[in-house]
Amino acid sequence: MNKSFIKFLTDFGPLLIFFVVYYRGGKDLIIAIPPLILATLIAVVIVYYLEKKIPYIPLTGAILISVFGGLTIFFNNPIFIYLKPTVINILFAIGLLMGKLVFHKNYLKLFFKGSLQLEDYGWDKLMYRWVSFFIFLAIINEIVWRTQSEEIWINFKVWGILPLTFIFTAFQIPLIQKYKKNEK
Repeated sequence: MNKSFIKFLTDFGPLLIFFVVYYRGGKDLIIAIPPLILATLIAVVIVYYLEKKIPYIPLTGAILISVFGGLTIFFNNPIFIYLKPTVINILFAIGLLMGKLVFHKNYLKLFFKGSLQLEDYGWDKLMYRWVSFFIFLAIINEIVWRTQSEEIWINFKVWGILPLTFIFTAFQIPLIQKYKKNEK
């Protein structure tokens, strides 16, 4: 199999499994969460095997899914899984801000490790935009889970957040082009 196809499966497979089990299991989160946790952990192992390094962002997601999913199952209360996207987006925003304001490092630049070559001002603008976007995602998650049904929240999580992220990312292309370092 193609390595990029396997990477795609590890990125989106656990979510697809969750979605299918949720709908085939009578729209029950308690039934759908264990396969999500298992598939996410397997995906992290596969990415580690393929890349021969620890995949920090997928690993962080797997830990948070395991913790919040486990709490949801243990207490039989969906609030924990509803809060996971809020918590993870706030943690990413805080992590990026702390990196810049406290440690004077742009973690976004470190994350992209040479795949993007931007002027420092461009990196900073991009980082602050991502911070704002993560906060926006946290707020919108809170609004949706607090005002809509569980099924609408799940559909929003699966079919709303991903397109929003793609659209946001596409809107960063002009900034990236503007601040791209001239290659000599």
